[in-house]
Amino acid sequence: MRVRVRWSPMAIERAAETAQYIAERDPTAAYRWAQGLFDAVKVLGRFPLRGRVVPEANRTEIRELIFRNHRIVYRVSPRELEVLTVRRARRRFDPADIEGGE
Repeated sequence: MRVRVRWSPMAIERAAETAQYIAERDPTAAYRWAQGLFDAVKVLGRFPLRGRVVPEANRTEIRELIFRNHRIVYRVSPRELEVLTVRRARRRFDPADIEGGE
């Protein structure tokens, strides 16, 4: 099952902020982090059900994949996968992260 992958503005913004934060200390590490993030999402395009259901949302279409110490939260439908947000795994879940992508 292959689906189209789309990034929400919030997901792009949060990924860019994280990469910038890492780059302040180590630009090479920031590049590797960003490349790994995009590679992980690319795999999700081929295997959209790979991630688990987000426990806080308890909706089968809202899933997450853990990438290093971040959560890639996404919504899956029969033809599309939308990355809703990228956030530190330790941070408390904010329902606005999924509501904003709807």
